[in-house]
Amino acid sequence: MKKLIPFVLLISQFCFTQNISHNLDAATKKLLASASAYSSIVSIYVADDGGNLVYENNGNTGLSSASTQKIFTAAAALETLGKDFQYVTRAYYSGTISSGFLAGDLFITSTGDPTLGSWRYDGYKPENFKQKLIQSLREKGISEISGDLIIDDSYFDFLATPGGWPWNDLGNYYGAGVWGINWRENQFDMQILGGEIKKLNVDLTNVKWVNDIETGGTSDQSLIYTAPHSNVAYINGILPSKGITVSGATPNPPLTLGQEIKSWLKESGIEFNGKVTSASQQRIDGEKITAVPKNNLLLEYKSPTLDKIIFWFMRKSINFYGETLIKTLGKEKKNEGSFDAGISYLKDFWKSKGINPAMINFADGSGLSPQNYVSAKAEVQSLLYSKKQPWFNEFYEGFPTQGNGMKLKSGTMKDTKSFAGYHTSKNGKKYVFAVIINNYQGGNVSDALLQVLNVLK
Repeated sequence: MKKLIPFVLLISQFCFTQNISHNLDAATKKLLASASAYSSIVSIYVADDGGNLVYENNGNTGLSSASTQKIFTAAAALETLGKDFQYVTRAYYSGTISSGFLAGDLFITSTGDPTLGSWRYDGYKPENFKQKLIQSLREKGISEISGDLIIDDSYFDFLATPGGWPWNDLGNYYGAGVWGINWRENQFDMQILGGEIKKLNVDLTNVKWVNDIETGGTSDQSLIYTAPHSNVAYINGILPSKGITVSGATPNPPLTLGQEIKSWLKESGIEFNGKVTSASQQRIDGEKITAVPKNNLLLEYKSPTLDKIIFWFMRKSINFYGETLIKTLGKEKKNEGSFDAGISYLKDFWKSKGINPAMINFADGSGLSPQNYVSAKAEVQSLLYSKKQPWFNEFYEGFPTQGNGMKLKSGTMKDTKSFAGYHTSKNGKKYVFAVIINNYQGGNVSDALLQVLNVLK
């Protein structure tokens, strides 16, 4: 009789799994039978926490995944760099200091810190960097600078955005590019009243605006078009007549930081009459890039640790963080701070963990590119791997809670939606799953997918 008990339990579990599989299939068929999904394709893969298949529909099919792509980048970064990894920004000077006079240039360098000047972290806000930089100059007794302010953004390569990003995403805050020096998450905020641009929170040096905003809307339906290193910016769409703040992608963050530092120097009584430039600007102007004198260190300023960066990367789905991590992985592992090197490493990383490379056709680290093609099965495999790692808690903490109460990473693009995550059902069964749908037209696609996932509750 005792020998029968495990067998009975096994049969019971099998029947329960079969029932869940049946219900998932019914919910999926109902979704695909809807008018909005008439020409859609969906990839679904559900496993238990031991990796045993519960249900799949086109599980191997690669689709544009949107921001669930971030689970691959976040996990690889935590394992490769370590949760205590920190970016470093430094200030140097050239020449000599005598009686408060710096006969030389002031340099700012960085390893690409995406949090420099961010508003998200206590103790790391713009005023914190300002305070420490000015303090370092005062400690050296510097009251006048004869040379230039050079923002050395050469740590990463010149290309600021991955190939394949849509033009109507590039200029908006979620389409910010990556430089060797980043500032305020490479985002600017613009106050608009009655369709007119009233004020920007930063100095976009030499940028000229073309404004085709219409008023009369009830929400922000505008699009901003800026491009890296460009001096032309365009905004169109519909906004409310009342005052509203819209956010865009800074076209030249190193120079924007440089202008802000220039104003700090003036406020602090430090005389500066030189020009503000950057390594990339020197390349654009055909000038020789000024070498940084690494023996004259003024300041070393470290970022928050990687676990805190990953939390915000996942929780608020910050594309800019994902692309910075991609370049960082390329720099750390292939000595090349480029998107190509980082994406190549990311694919090799997951291939080494047993994922079929045909299911992870990455184009970037954030999912903003519609040229990403990954399968639901690959996403589940990455989630299962992550669950066994010592950094899993830091990874999982970033997953947002969705409208159905589940903690899931979501992804959204035009006619595309995805969810990936973990869930423990009310009877204690643990699931790991992913669902991606492309070409869903009309209707509430989030609710449609959550109705499928609610079967697991």
